[in-house]
Amino acid sequence: MASLSGTQRAPLVSLPRLRLPILDAYILREFIGPFLFAFAAFFLFWAFNIFFLAAKYIIQQNAPFFLVLRFVIFRVPQSIPMAFPFATLFATLLGMGRLVGDNEIDAIRTSGVPLWRICLTPLIFGFLAFVLSYAMNEYIAPKSVDLSTRTFYQIVYHTSSLPVEPQFFRKDPDTNDVFYVSQVMPDGKTMVGVQIFKPGKFGYFNETLQAKSATVRGATLVLHDVVETRYNAQGYLTSQVHAKEASIGLPMGETAAAFMSSANSDAYTMSSAQLKNEVNALRAQGVGGEALGNLQVSLANKTAFPFAAFIGVLIALPLAIRFGSKGRMLGVALSILAFFVYYMMSDAAAVFGSTGRVNPYLASWLPNVVFGLAGLGLLWYEEH
Repeated sequence: MASLSGTQRAPLVSLPRLRLPILDAYILREFIGPFLFAFAAFFLFWAFNIFFLAAKYIIQQNAPFFLVLRFVIFRVPQSIPMAFPFATLFATLLGMGRLVGDNEIDAIRTSGVPLWRICLTPLIFGFLAFVLSYAMNEYIAPKSVDLSTRTFYQIVYHTSSLPVEPQFFRKDPDTNDVFYVSQVMPDGKTMVGVQIFKPGKFGYFNETLQAKSATVRGATLVLHDVVETRYNAQGYLTSQVHAKEASIGLPMGETAAAFMSSANSDAYTMSSAQLKNEVNALRAQGVGGEALGNLQVSLANKTAFPFAAFIGVLIALPLAIRFGSKGRMLGVALSILAFFVYYMMSDAAAVFGSTGRVNPYLASWLPNVVFGLAGLGLLWYEEH
């Protein structure tokens, strides 16, 4: 159309809209609802479980309710590596099971569409779930769990007693100091027979503190009648000093500045890069055994657990094709059973990996390998 000036307008260019093929869109719609339901249900179950475990601090220790609530909310993302696999497994068994139960899969295959093409959409869905799970577990969960841990320190600070178990060694994640308490008095804040081991640069303890008793004053542990012993790099005693009192700061700062400045080195609060640095540091110090094995297992799980979201789809597809006609309740039961078996295998493999009986990285990936091969074998069987 010509304008008054005699020039013509440029024709409008319509950009093509990206649309999924009808088959893929139809299958995907069957997955979204069950996936979101299972994902939300797993998160709620995890949150309620943590809340009930923390409820004793509200009931027995008079901890502030909103501090406990914040602790629970920030702890929930810790379940991301398990929530995604369960959700994809559940969605595949119910979504594909519904199509099988209504004979729609048979109708699609009769029209000439091979089984692998029908399974392509769920597998891509599972791979995208793995990518999202990995990203959230790598960048969101560590910071969230770290905030939850700091909040727990604040809860402890506001309660009337400390959660200190006698005759157990405990490691302070901030300083790597190792604490041992022989007995806790009924007041919950007085400890008897306290020993503190301070690590040196090359793996040996370079200082130990032995106190007859200790009490908590605010965010400080006060030691009474203390024997301070120092050692050299080879582990030999160099000096010993007696003192009536000594103080050690606890990671329970009440102020916002102290709260935000405390650092935690829990495996759940570290990214893959940080865990790798910890592993390399232990190797450089010549530290091995279970301490190194646990870190290596945690590092491998940073990828292995999220990848289970893809494996969940792979093992659920042939199960849904085989048993989908039996009804949705069977799909729910199979989801819970398969997830339970995977979780038990992961726990068992982690024990073997952390103790050095199996390579830690192989141990972490072993459940994925077993379930993945089983899924591929069952799919091949269904196709042929």
